[in-house]
Amino acid sequence: MSSVIATTRFSVLDRSRTREGRTDAEALRDTVTLAQELEELGYHRIWVSEHHGVPGVAGSAPTVLAAAVASATRTIRVGTGGVMLPNHQPLVVAEQFGVLESLFPGRVDMGIGRSVGFTDGVRKALGRDKGDAEDFAPQIQELLGWFRGTSTTGVHARPAEGLTVPPFVLAMGEGADVAARAGLPMVIGDLRSREKMQRGIDHYRAHFRPSPWASEPYVMVSGTIAVAATPEEARRLLLPEAWSMAYSRTHGTFPPLPPAERVESLTMTGKERGFYESGLTGHIAGTEEQVAHELETVLKETGAQEVLVTTSTYDRAALVDSYRRLARIITR
Repeated sequence: MSSVIATTRFSVLDRSRTREGRTDAEALRDTVTLAQELEELGYHRIWVSEHHGVPGVAGSAPTVLAAAVASATRTIRVGTGGVMLPNHQPLVVAEQFGVLESLFPGRVDMGIGRSVGFTDGVRKALGRDKGDAEDFAPQIQELLGWFRGTSTTGVHARPAEGLTVPPFVLAMGEGADVAARAGLPMVIGDLRSREKMQRGIDHYRAHFRPSPWASEPYVMVSGTIAVAATPEEARRLLLPEAWSMAYSRTHGTFPPLPPAERVESLTMTGKERGFYESGLTGHIAGTEEQVAHELETVLKETGAQEVLVTTSTYDRAALVDSYRRLARIITR
């Protein structure tokens, strides 16, 4: 194993993707089971996500799901990738993470993002609009203030005040600048847009201001990594997510993941085919040797301290096998 891979942390974001013919409840239970499997394989952390009103994603309440994951595991770090801060009052978010940290001390991460919903209907249901994302930076400062007891309201966040829950900023769009100026670790993706990702990392490092939360920049790069016995098998892992993404881009709703064999038999419109083919490119996918080589290149280019793997596919056994093969790359 290369020294750069050996010194890098590897973690997983599981979105609790629903699969055709399976229930939301099964998707959530699969996330909990996956966490146990990842812990056995030696991954550093598992994060869960926040999506609202999306047929293909069961994970709508990340702090609730994180509690279930933490209670079913012993050592792996557990967190959110992320809680979408504009959707919530910072006090409530602080309280939720205070509860998590109190129940599972030293294992909880607070990943936060600035998205405000997938569609106009979801934003309306949440009582938010796109403009609420513009207040992301002050919302972060308010959130962190609840942990440090610096609120000017005279209110104290219990049990959050005085606890340390590591915060991470999901850097989409302006997120790299927000993370740098707040002095927080940054998660940036995706691996398909290497040049854009590198620009964000360079900006983050150049503008980073040390804070009580981080004395120096910390970069976590995120993206899809698929490992299998052959390049063809690794590519098949990508098909369900690529089709669901293409469907969402052409129909406005993100569906459950279909089996790869059904995707292969579909007749697609020209527009769907274009999005689908685009969705298959740029990921890290292949045999263990191929993936190890590509990972080494990415890590040397970015200088990232951690990789957050975000792979989703229909075949759960193949997904777990991919994580098992990746763990072999990490530890050999």
